[in-house]
Amino acid sequence: MSPHDKPLVWLKGEVKTPPLSDAARVEAGFLLRRLQRGDLLGLPASRPMPTVGTGCHELRVRDGDANWRVMYHLADDAVVVLDVFAKKTGTTPKAVLDACRQRLAKYHKATKGTRDAR
Repeated sequence: MSPHDKPLVWLKGEVKTPPLSDAARVEAGFLLRRLQRGDLLGLPASRPMPTVGTGCHELRVRDGDANWRVMYHLADDAVVVLDVFAKKTGTTPKAVLDACRQRLAKYHKATKGTRDAR
């Protein structure tokens, strides 16, 4: 990792096999690595999630019949992973959105707002 890369801060979830296939785990890891390097990702790999908070997005990883999501927040000095979950419906479950909002608020409180989002 380059000294200029942002660290990953995991608040919940993990990307491992199982439950993800090897290919899905590698894809998720590749996309997270791009975020660490400062790349801004768009559809179809990532989409903004302003309902969670400013600077929040979800990585979209297809895994056969499953759809994995990695909810993340881009802070100035870190990529904050808020959750990793299998998406089974067309909309993100309200419970997941609420939990991610709470984790993000706790993160901002713990860092005292020094890691504002882009």
